[in-house]
Amino acid sequence: MTDGIEDPGTVASAVLSAVVARVTALADRLGVPQAEVFDAARLSVACGVPEPVIKKLLSGRPAGEPDVQARFLQRLDLLRRTRLKPDRRRYTQQEIADGAGMSRQQAGALINGDRRPTMEHCDAIQRFFRVHAGFLTAEDPEALAGALQRTEQELLQRLADREREAAAADDPLERLLQNHGVRGIAWRAAQLPTDQHRDKVAEWLDMLLESVKRPES
Repeated sequence: MTDGIEDPGTVASAVLSAVVARVTALADRLGVPQAEVFDAARLSVACGVPEPVIKKLLSGRPAGEPDVQARFLQRLDLLRRTRLKPDRRRYTQQEIADGAGMSRQQAGALINGDRRPTMEHCDAIQRFFRVHAGFLTAEDPEALAGALQRTEQELLQRLADREREAAAADDPLERLLQNHGVRGIAWRAAQLPTDQHRDKVAEWLDMLLESVKRPES
């Protein structure tokens, strides 16, 4: 820290350490192998950080490319290798230029490192490849932390699904609601054209729900 201002690199490293700890705890709770959630190849594709840098960062060592243009070139190369056309071929410079709204000369200069990218260039290329904002420019610890935060959200969803399934197994009424799609039926019934139709569905649902009672607490 200098004059009360925190170094962005220090902040990014602290954020990364925190999210690694949370993902580790979630993976252990779900029984997911850490080799799966911290797979460097998968994370590299997700965030653009080279695999060797990811391995160093995950081990707690400082790493990363400090120059924004060098990071841009690394990640643009990764995008061209991993985000392919439907025929599994790479996008050409002309296709990137057309999709990003720039000339072929501009695209070629950016791809070859002959021109320093502006934020407008980065935004246009990120939209073309359909990646999140900052993919081409974020510092490596920040980019990796972002990818792991998305992993964290996926694990939290899996945990919520598992807990909901466990609750349904213990609750006959909740199990009925899920297995028979009762909530969906009720929603669709609301779209029926007449009260007579809706009353018929409501009568059937009443009979179905009446057949199963929650256990006394």
